Amino acid sequence: MKVITTIQDLQASIQQVKNSGSSIGFVPTMGYLHEGHLTLAEEAGKNNDTVVMSIFVNPLQFGPNEDFDRYPRDVERDTELAKNVGVDILFIPEVVDMYDGKQSVTLSVIERVEVLCGRKREGHFDGVVTVLTKLFHLIQPTRAYFGLKDAQQIAVVEGLVSDCFFPVEIVRVPTVREEDGLAKSSRNVYLSKEERREAPSLYQSLIEAKNRIDAGERDPDSIISMISMNLQENTSGKIDYVEVYSYPELAELSRLQGEIIVALAVQFQQARLIDNIIISVEPEEDLNV
Repeated sequence: MKVITTIQDLQASIQQVKNSGSSIGFVPTMGYLHEGHLTLAEEAGKNNDTVVMSIFVNPLQFGPNEDFDRYPRDVERDTELAKNVGVDILFIPEVVDMYDGKQSVTLSVIERVEVLCGRKREGHFDGVVTVLTKLFHLIQPTRAYFGLKDAQQIAVVEGLVSDCFFPVEIVRVPTVREEDGLAKSSRNVYLSKEERREAPSLYQSLIEAKNRIDAGERDPDSIISMISMNLQENTSGKIDYVEVYSYPELAELSRLQGEIIVALAVQFQQARLIDNIIISVEPEEDLNV
């Protein structure tokens, strides 16, 4: 595995890969790798000749009151994990490399961001598309892999790729979970023992929502109320949101049909956890056919 820290060296290595006619599977991360990230790399290895992973804690994604400085970092550990999972090129740039001086062009996301996490994280997805635009140009991937735990991010990235005609396929990879259902996340380390015992209730609430939808429930408000009550009764965290939208458009629905996302976020003492499920819902008139 090549570990590359400069843009010049990365471009030279990518050119060699391109000259050989090899396909590139790309996994962008902010490091402190867990099984979710490693699953993305494994998926990339199944369908591509070369796997490229980036580790870059992107400051543009963090708001003034968010946890950029204390975001967990362990490059030595991450390097070993990436090597073991079959990554061919590991790109670990410095902030000054990715944002050298004042930027003359900025990117702004105007759709799919005024809901879910985007509602309270002004500028977050601007940072996401900015760094991904840079990385897509540098790495020129055939396919890029994203976990569905961050489903809003995938929706935004798919919009970016479509609008800007990037020649890259976005691959959605199912959320990787602990045995008790908790979605794996770098921030899970901040949960207290009691909060960790409560945290599986997030996914359990989503499963109950799916069961009710499968049984015929088509009122989004009913689903939202059920999940909210479940979280209030079974966790000590503060509900940030429980929302239901079409996916990937993230548009409001008066009745549930088509591909939808049921998503939630809960703020515990030191960690804000998100989770979601994406469901294909038959129109009501087809239920009895």
